[in-house]
Amino acid sequence: MSDWIAAVILGLIEGLTEFIPVSSTGHLLLAKKLLGLPSGFWDTFSVMIQLGAILAVVVLYFQRLWGMFIRLPSDPKARWFAASVILSIIPSMGIAFLAHDFIKTVLFESIGLICVMLILGGIVLLVIDRWAPAPKEDDAMQMSWKRALGMGIFQCLAMVPGVSRSGATIVGGVLIGVDRRAAAEFSFFMAIPTMVGAFVLDFWENKDVLTSDNLGIIAIGFVVSFVSGLVVVKTMLDFINRFGLAPYGWWRIAAGLVGLGVLYMGH
Repeated sequence: MSDWIAAVILGLIEGLTEFIPVSSTGHLLLAKKLLGLPSGFWDTFSVMIQLGAILAVVVLYFQRLWGMFIRLPSDPKARWFAASVILSIIPSMGIAFLAHDFIKTVLFESIGLICVMLILGGIVLLVIDRWAPAPKEDDAMQMSWKRALGMGIFQCLAMVPGVSRSGATIVGGVLIGVDRRAAAEFSFFMAIPTMVGAFVLDFWENKDVLTSDNLGIIAIGFVVSFVSGLVVVKTMLDFINRFGLAPYGWWRIAAGLVGLGVLYMGH
């Protein structure tokens, strides 16, 4: 398989799965395994194209986010929103700083663990979709500090590949009384600083892998991730409102079972 086809496939997977609760990292790792892509450059590639998906959120929410930003000096609601997002990312950033090497070199290398977490996460989504507590909060732009911190703590679970960052935050939000749509939207806002931070860290650690020869491949993946991310972010909130979390739960279970099947046959 040529590198540009692999870049398109991985870019699509990143953009389509980053903001839905199915684990983009788990899908990317499984895809690289199935495509026979070696570690090194392709690991760095997967991190680089995450910025494309994040740019999709920034573009679609630019007007609201920029409005909040310019009102920070004068509007208490704008300051509250900024503080809630900052508060929500502190737990995961702390764990990432302390355990980054272990996460990358041990957890990310276990395909079996990823498949099991996909299945378990799918079961959790099915249960939550059926027996979720009644929501008490429905405004992602004015999240209470307790629920913002709570969603941030749940986000830490996503350090285990296959859990899903968006899945952990959305499920966590629903469990502590946030409306599904508001939880998904706040998860978008949490993703911006969280993933930019992860991007900067991984870029710095792997800058030697990046050369002028492979920048074109990264550009292809970046653009595909951005475009597909735009489609998902524009449609996801309405989809969750209409169908709930169960479709994502079945998706995860199917992906995990397929992954375990491929892993078993590979042995």
